Amino acid sequence: MAPVGPRSGDAIFSSIDRVNAELFMLTYGAIVRQLLTDLEEVEEVNKQLDQMGYNIGIRLIDEFLAKSGVSRCVDFKETAEMIAKVGFKMFLGVTASVSSWEADGTCCSIILEDNPLVDFVELPDTCQGLYYCNVLSGVIRGALEMVSMKTEVTWTRDVLRGDDAYELQVKLLKQVAEEYPYKDDE
Repeated sequence: MAPVGPRSGDAIFSSIDRVNAELFMLTYGAIVRQLLTDLEEVEEVNKQLDQMGYNIGIRLIDEFLAKSGVSRCVDFKETAEMIAKVGFKMFLGVTASVSSWEADGTCCSIILEDNPLVDFVELPDTCQGLYYCNVLSGVIRGALEMVSMKTEVTWTRDVLRGDDAYELQVKLLKQVAEEYPYKDDE
């Protein structure tokens, strides 16, 4: 029997249980609104959303690896493509593309064709510094850290802020060597 290969984002998305999209969007919106009320400073809300995403990402990578059937990516470029083509489709049902690679292959842009988190959202003037979807940058950062890639993930374009697309810049800061908690030879 031939070995099972990695599954596409579409195949995984259609086979997993999902929560109602409107319920998810409204719940996320309520979380952001509560953070704005509690923290008052928009920059603090951005940091908190990123940290929440990071905590989600360090757990979500296990589900991604278990359900997608992907093997270890060869380099950062392949990893970015996997996030865009399989990860975003698997968890959000959207397709993303990777572009704007720097010459050394350590920095790229992930452009979302659609962003389900922002349906029904309009930012008031008092929240113009808010990166409403900053949880996504934290998810990517946390997931990549669990596969030994220290990254910096920032929003470069956001439709809610008047831009024409949703674009994340993902920069590889360093490839962390894998460490094992104990030695096998003892």
